[in-house]
Amino acid sequence: MRKRWNFCEDDQPVQWACIGWFDQPGAIVSASSLRPAHYAYDYHDQTTPIAEASERETFGPFARAQQDHKREQEPGSRARAIFIFLRSIGRVFLMNGMEYTFHIPFIVRRAWPLSPHGVMMQRQMDPNELEEAKLSGEPALATIFAFTNPYAEPAPIGLTDKILGGFNNIPPTLKDDDPHKAIVTIPAEEQVVFVSQRTTHTADQIAITVDAAKKTVTIWRYAFIKPKNIPSRPLRPRPSKAQNRRSSANLTPSRRHTVDSGDRLPRVAADAPAFNAIHIPQPTLANQTPMEAMVGAGAGASVDALWSSQPGRGKHERHESLGRHDLSQTLDRMALGGGGGGGAAAADRGIESVDAARMQAAFWMERLATAEIPQEDTLAPRGITCGLFDQRFDGNEYRAMLAICLVTTRNLLIYKISKEDNAYVAQPEKHLSAFCVTAIRGTRDVIRDLLVVKTDGSLCLLTYGLNEIPLELVRPWKEGDAVVMDVDGVAQPPSPYVPAGKQVLSASSGIDSQVNLMFPDRTQVRATIDLVPKDHLTRQTMLMLALVLPIDDYFELHRSFLVKWSNKGLASTEDVPFKMLVEALYETLGVAKDEPPVPATSHDGSDAWHAMALMGSATRFREDPVMKKLRQPMRPTAKPPPQKPAQGRKPNSLLAPILLGLHHIAEDMRFVVFRYRDLLTVVPVLCKIALVIRPEWADYWKRLCPDALPSWPSPAQTIVENVDDRLPVWPPDMSAILYGRVNNPDWALPPLDSKTLAAGFKIAPSFAYGNGEPLIYLRQLTEIYMPLADNKVLETRKRADNALQAMVNVSINGHLIKCMALGIAAPLREACRTCQLSPSGEWSIPAYSLIGREDLAEVMNASTEPPYTRGYRPIKEFITPSVPRRTIREHVVRTVRSITGEFAVVTGVEMDLFDFTQIRFGQDKRLEEVARMLCSSLIPTVRALERPELSEHDQAKERQHQVIRLAERTLALPLGRALFTFGSAPTLTREAYGIPKIEFTVRLSPMNTLLAPEIGKIPIECTNWGEFHNGIAAGLRISSQASTVESTWIKFNKPAELTPEHAGFLYALGLTGHLREMLTWHTFGYLTPKHDMTSIGVLLGLSAANIGTSNRHVTKLLAVHTPALLPTPTVDLNVPLITQTAGLMGIGLLYMGSKNRRMAEVCLAQISRKDLYQPDLSNEYREAYTLSAAIACGMVMLGKGSAIPADLTILERLRVLVHGEGRTLVDGRPTRPTFDVNLTSPAATLTLGLMYLRTERQDAADILVIPDTLVTLNNIQPSFLMSRAMARSIIMWDKISPTREWFASNIPAGIQAAVDARMKGKPEDDAYELAYYNILAGLCFALGLKYAGTAREEAYLMIISYYDMFSQIAYTNSPAYDHRIKRSAIREGLNAISLALNMVMAGTGEINCLRRLRYAYGMYNQPIRYGAHVATHMSLGLLFLGGGRFTLGTSDAAVACMVAAFFPRFPHVSSDNKNYLQAFRHLWVLATEPRCLVARDVDTKEVVYLPVKLKVKEGNEVGTTQMIAPTLIPDLDKLQSIRVDTPRYWPFYLDIAHFPKHKETLLRSQTLYVKRRTAFLNYREDPKGSRSLFVRSGSSTGDAATLEFPQLTNFKTHPAGDLHQFISSYSNDVLFLAFADQFCRDDGETDAEKLLQAYCHASLFDSILQDKSQMIQAHLTLYQLRHLSPDSQYFNLRMQDLRLATDFYNRVYDRRFSGRSENNPRPPLIRESTLSGALLALDRQLDEVRSDEKFLAMLGMYARGEVLPNFPVGTAGWTLSRRLAWYLQRNSAPASTLLMLLKRLADHAHEQCLGAPPPEGTDNGVLLDQGIKEVLHATGTQLTTALGSAWSIRSLDEILLAWNRPATAFHSVGG
Repeated sequence: MRKRWNFCEDDQPVQWACIGWFDQPGAIVSASSLRPAHYAYDYHDQTTPIAEASERETFGPFARAQQDHKREQEPGSRARAIFIFLRSIGRVFLMNGMEYTFHIPFIVRRAWPLSPHGVMMQRQMDPNELEEAKLSGEPALATIFAFTNPYAEPAPIGLTDKILGGFNNIPPTLKDDDPHKAIVTIPAEEQVVFVSQRTTHTADQIAITVDAAKKTVTIWRYAFIKPKNIPSRPLRPRPSKAQNRRSSANLTPSRRHTVDSGDRLPRVAADAPAFNAIHIPQPTLANQTPMEAMVGAGAGASVDALWSSQPGRGKHERHESLGRHDLSQTLDRMALGGGGGGGAAAADRGIESVDAARMQAAFWMERLATAEIPQEDTLAPRGITCGLFDQRFDGNEYRAMLAICLVTTRNLLIYKISKEDNAYVAQPEKHLSAFCVTAIRGTRDVIRDLLVVKTDGSLCLLTYGLNEIPLELVRPWKEGDAVVMDVDGVAQPPSPYVPAGKQVLSASSGIDSQVNLMFPDRTQVRATIDLVPKDHLTRQTMLMLALVLPIDDYFELHRSFLVKWSNKGLASTEDVPFKMLVEALYETLGVAKDEPPVPATSHDGSDAWHAMALMGSATRFREDPVMKKLRQPMRPTAKPPPQKPAQGRKPNSLLAPILLGLHHIAEDMRFVVFRYRDLLTVVPVLCKIALVIRPEWADYWKRLCPDALPSWPSPAQTIVENVDDRLPVWPPDMSAILYGRVNNPDWALPPLDSKTLAAGFKIAPSFAYGNGEPLIYLRQLTEIYMPLADNKVLETRKRADNALQAMVNVSINGHLIKCMALGIAAPLREACRTCQLSPSGEWSIPAYSLIGREDLAEVMNASTEPPYTRGYRPIKEFITPSVPRRTIREHVVRTVRSITGEFAVVTGVEMDLFDFTQIRFGQDKRLEEVARMLCSSLIPTVRALERPELSEHDQAKERQHQVIRLAERTLALPLGRALFTFGSAPTLTREAYGIPKIEFTVRLSPMNTLLAPEIGKIPIECTNWGEFHNGIAAGLRISSQASTVESTWIKFNKPAELTPEHAGFLYALGLTGHLREMLTWHTFGYLTPKHDMTSIGVLLGLSAANIGTSNRHVTKLLAVHTPALLPTPTVDLNVPLITQTAGLMGIGLLYMGSKNRRMAEVCLAQISRKDLYQPDLSNEYREAYTLSAAIACGMVMLGKGSAIPADLTILERLRVLVHGEGRTLVDGRPTRPTFDVNLTSPAATLTLGLMYLRTERQDAADILVIPDTLVTLNNIQPSFLMSRAMARSIIMWDKISPTREWFASNIPAGIQAAVDARMKGKPEDDAYELAYYNILAGLCFALGLKYAGTAREEAYLMIISYYDMFSQIAYTNSPAYDHRIKRSAIREGLNAISLALNMVMAGTGEINCLRRLRYAYGMYNQPIRYGAHVATHMSLGLLFLGGGRFTLGTSDAAVACMVAAFFPRFPHVSSDNKNYLQAFRHLWVLATEPRCLVARDVDTKEVVYLPVKLKVKEGNEVGTTQMIAPTLIPDLDKLQSIRVDTPRYWPFYLDIAHFPKHKETLLRSQTLYVKRRTAFLNYREDPKGSRSLFVRSGSSTGDAATLEFPQLTNFKTHPAGDLHQFISSYSNDVLFLAFADQFCRDDGETDAEKLLQAYCHASLFDSILQDKSQMIQAHLTLYQLRHLSPDSQYFNLRMQDLRLATDFYNRVYDRRFSGRSENNPRPPLIRESTLSGALLALDRQLDEVRSDEKFLAMLGMYARGEVLPNFPVGTAGWTLSRRLAWYLQRNSAPASTLLMLLKRLADHAHEQCLGAPPPEGTDNGVLLDQGIKEVLHATGTQLTTALGSAWSIRSLDEILLAWNRPATAFHSVGG
């Protein structure tokens, strides 16, 4: 038992349960439709206009990619689920632990799982229901429903005339899809008895019902058709009199719903998603949820009014999409007159629309056939059993059989289900009698058979249509069962099983091969009826025979096999199934049985020892090298099979197709080395049949497998009448055909199709297994060799590319190539090598894995894995650890700390990026230094001010002042730390998130005393804001990619009392996008207490999380906190102005770049809000509010300013706000201004700058004119000039340039002249100087914005020069008042320049900037206030943004966020928010881009240094730059490509401009996975490349010679003697490490061992040098072949393979694979000389045999067609017979029959031509013999095989001699 449930709490009985498939909705659905309580994307309500081609994108590439990822509809996943139906509710339990609860508006009678997902339910009917329906004259309510989604009600299954498609990859559709036609449901009288599911064995979706009234059984086809594919249909109209009666049974919405988290919420049924059981028409407006009513409770109607101004959102459209709306909202709108029509009519239309949507069906059924059945069968529908079986291709069509067994009348109806005209057809096939049926996996692996319980209680299987195989139940044999059979008069031992003698009553629950059998005494057993052989050989043979034999013959063979196999107890050991199959084959076809071999007899009493030779173990261990050294039992000598059929009959005509089929199976096995053992089993059978009908075929296989036949087939024994001329004389050699394809591309042979083999014999094959393919390897290889041999493709690389795609398509992997024969695999390996050296950028992951380019496979991999090793250590870390192991003491300390909870204490500067940080900035400690400076949780040590003249009391007071000054610096640290540690925590635990404390205590040196600030000295408001920033810094450590942040985790971290820290933490989660996951009711828990900081954090966080989306849910939240958005803005909402400030900025973020006029007008109006004109206590934040409104307005219209009238109106209004209204007289008196220009001017300046950003509009820039006369300068605050200079510059964006000329052109001539005069000592007004410094700072800030994140050298040098200039003046001291004013202005400017400088250098960690900032950081004793510390710390953080992994973008959105975040208005104390809301300081997050390119070794996952070439497009110019990763790269919109071109790593090209997939990869992870070449070390270990294998060993020629001619040399002076040490130190390839360790050590004791080690050494060196690890095995194979005994049963097979490989590299490689034809040659993976060397070594062994007189005598007998004797195993004759096979195969000599024929022809020609007059003859005998010899050679070669190596001339000469040699020389061979 796996699981148990108890439903006592529900207090309802279980009605039914079943297991089926459940469709888990995808991400979008879960975010919007199914879980409406999230502040997620409004995917159907995207008010952000899609950018036109000419329009600039608002957001940068990373932000766009993130938004696209959110918009992507992630597919729902299908999961196994258990459906349990109680009385009124249902439960769905998924295997992954999730569960759903749903309401059922009826009682379920039964349920059946459906395909592809869901459940069919039939409800219980009220007994009187049908009667009532008859009386009313209307059809009864539907009873059959489909349940597909827990959020929607069960929908009735629709009835249709015809369903089209649904097979052959055509989606199902309805034939009659009239949208105006009413939905018809299945008649209520139909009772479902069977529903099939689509599985691997059953593709047809069939249901069967019984109608008791009509006494019929009906076969239906059902189909799932996505509701959105079907037009909405109205319901059948109902008369009003029936409405009351039906209301009780109508499907009412569920009011009880359980979400995964256990929270309950009301649910309206009309909210169901578009693809579930209830179809909803696609809306114009987005889904509205019940939560919306709660969110906009105070202002629902007014907020809705916001949308009326948007295009395409008029009133009529709103009414038409009623079906998707919440009813309460709908009725509200009707009451408000929004429906366009009045009162009752509109309400009726609305309800009708909702009903139509609710009654949309997802499953449909069509009636295929109906049959009348006896009434007694209709009374017991549960006893009716059904089964779909024998679904296969039968040679003409794909069809299935359907059995319906009527238990009462014992009738079995068989129907054939087939497809005609794109639809299903059911035809009655046969009438049988049976008691019960069920479909099981009986005799075939993937096709079901029908298990039938006959009326007499016996069992049988119906297979191949309606062929019957009787079954008998048996039980294990027990003592006392004396059952002994006599076979041919010989008593047999008792069988392990005896008949059970039981009748079967029923068979049920057939799953796979198991079935429940019930006996008459009601006992049940679970029986397994598995008659499918398990071994590969038997299955493949049966599959092939099914394609060459007619159905009746094949059935007879199969039945005979099953009988024989079952007599053996269905054993799967010792080749039993195959032996039984062969016996059945011989018996069926009349072939003489094999005579059992007789063990050799001996006189020394060792008969038992020799009898062991007959066991399978002796064959299995025959090749074992240890066994070869021992004396083995003598193998019995088999008798040669007769060359005639049994009992002297004519051979069966089916032997020819069987021989052809078996031959192809054997050829298929030759391709793969691990099938050689099976090959040796099947070849004797093949040869036995071939001897009868085609002896030459037996000769062919005798050459390859000498043990297949005891003696050579002789033409003298061939019975000519039995030879089957339908077969060619010489069998097709498949490996030669494949070789011929690549050798001669013009030779167009169609690929072999095993289904057409029988056609040549005019046989209709049985297709018993459908269209299953028996020749898997042959088919795969043909598919691959065809593109390799394609003569239309001239380019080598393109052919290799096509072949690689073919390999992927036919599922060839690297392991299978390793297992293939050497010659067959060679073209595949070379094609892969070609692709490996020059891969394409758009292949699939399996293709890259196949060619060994895992680096490219990682690029294409879609999974977003953060760049961390996750504890993975490279192999060399285990061999030579870089970090010493922990001591026992360290382990104890860590354990104590974890127990006491000290681990929870965090400093806030932890970087979980050790492998990255230690390589990002080299070996220096700059990161540790910045972490030390920005850490606010540790006690800092400072030097005390030494003032000996002061008393002790004054000194204590002075030190206290020092501590307070340091506290100001400490409060500013979190702002910098947030930047520094941004995104450094990739994963989270489920525990509470630790926020570091702020430590105000100081350690004074040299006294080493701790000093804390006095209580009350630091105001509580100051610490509150410090904690707020501290919470943000802690929250921003969490990466935006972290997947574990969800609403429950956020709520889990919520403190009992809301704190500033947690407020900041929430804001940080919003900035990183995690707040989207928060559920709405959790939000209310934060907003209801009206905790100001929490409100600010949540409002800004939600807006930032949904930036640019115009999300309606968030808009409503903001509206409740921002009176400006309400219809009556003057209403008092009791919301503090500081919260309203955040709400306005939220609008700017939410509608960024959307050009939403309504929002822009609201924000514009708030810049000059009337009640903020006079400062008072209620509006102390009026300046911050104005600024927030201005930036928000600029963000909404970001870069969208144009010359249309609406924009010009805004422009005019902004002009007034910047310069004031001017003086107007009313009744002669000046009027009071409506706004304070000192408030509005800097604010409106920013609006204008953002609205016309990058527009190059001179008229807009001219509004921001900078005054240049003393009078005008005195009329404006100098600080305003900074904003104007900045705003004016960003409008004229393209003109910004890092040159002195640009700076000079933007400073008015009057100001420049006055400053120049001042420098020369002339007295000038201070106003000029103040203006000059402010303008300079503004221009530097604009320059910083343009070049943010680029590290552009010109911009850096320009800004740093001004930084130095300002610094010199800022740190001077003078008591004069005017000097202090100037110094204050300069410090403000220095803050702006400092930020601008580090905006340009963001993330680079540049050392000169760091030096200057360290100096500024240490200036705590100067009268420097909080604001300057903020600027310094933020600059430090920017310089090391995210630890060097992030930088800033320069998209419009990024510029706007940087302006808002780095706005140069810094307060003096941390609690000051009057001028600027400090929460905005963190909006830089929205401008960050993870543009740090990191290179990782794909094998070790460690970060490495890597030179890369980048191609960047700037305007119309394309330039190339070289960098060393890890490094920051340019903006991805400008980046064209990244190329890795270094000898140490495999080449790599990321074409970002042309391959969207490559750009996606870079946007997703910024990690380049590279694969190191094996002969090199990485740049960190070997910076200069002096330790590579090339340098250490040189290119050793000795190694190549060792591979070609292995021989002992002086090992001590081996040039690569330190190879083993090199590999074990630096290689990460496990194969190399293990091989070097086991085979390449210099410790061999014997010469053979030393030779092997030398060879392995050379092989490994060659493989590492050329990075081809796959060839080590090939070299070892060659070495093994050199030393393989010719007596091995595999010798000839391996020899032929070696010949094929040598021929390929000799004749084909250079021409077709090397690339020489394109002038781009490359060396082969294995040298041709290495292969030829191995072949030559074996040929020398053969040469010794050729000189043996006895061998030549045997060759002569063979050549003349004489009978060769059957030599006993192990004798000299037996050995020579094997050598003859080797000789014939090596020289491609024709078969004995052909040689005999050629001899006759040659003799005849000689007689005819010698002495005859020319031209018919000649007198020159020598010349005649030469001519005859050439004709013989050509004819013999063509008769043998048209491909491969020709018949060798030397062999021809030897055979010519042998023809004339007397047979007497052979008399002593037998000895």
